[in-house]
Amino acid sequence: MPRTFSVHDTVVVAADPSTVYQHVSDPALMGRWSPENLGATPAEGPGTATRPGMVFDGHNKRGPFRWTTRCTVTAAEPGEVFRFKVHAIGLRRPWLRGPIATWEYRFAAVPGGTEVTETWTDDRRAWPDPVANAFDRIATKGHTFAEFQRKNIRTTLRNLKAQLEAHPTAAPGSADGR
Repeated sequence: MPRTFSVHDTVVVAADPSTVYQHVSDPALMGRWSPENLGATPAEGPGTATRPGMVFDGHNKRGPFRWTTRCTVTAAEPGEVFRFKVHAIGLRRPWLRGPIATWEYRFAAVPGGTEVTETWTDDRRAWPDPVANAFDRIATKGHTFAEFQRKNIRTTLRNLKAQLEAHPTAAPGSADGR
């Protein structure tokens, strides 16, 4: 079966694009919304401004399993787009290198707030489909990564919307912003 290399979903959040971008573009905050990510640590330390070329380690969990990914921001345009590539993975530190995935968040002003589109792209293009499908079904308990990420994206966007609408003026990192 051929792989699906990209999935996305969209939600409208009752907040302006710059506010939504400010929250989403801080990788340390992603653990507040994602069912799998626990947050991130910028290589340059906490408080690092998000910019293209910024490197961060994402901390993740799936059931009892935990791992770390190394990511590099490839686009950071306030109120418009935030994108990063995942290019290394490991248990405690990301030592296994190679193209893994790209995550992108686009923001567009719409009546009532901001349309947020989250996209996951499978960057494992060199993997033969049967090998990728077998690995994916083991790693996700029976799903392809596209099916699995489609559900994760839906959950992340739902959680993002709920939090930002419950605390519309909270600054990222504040007690109310979590």
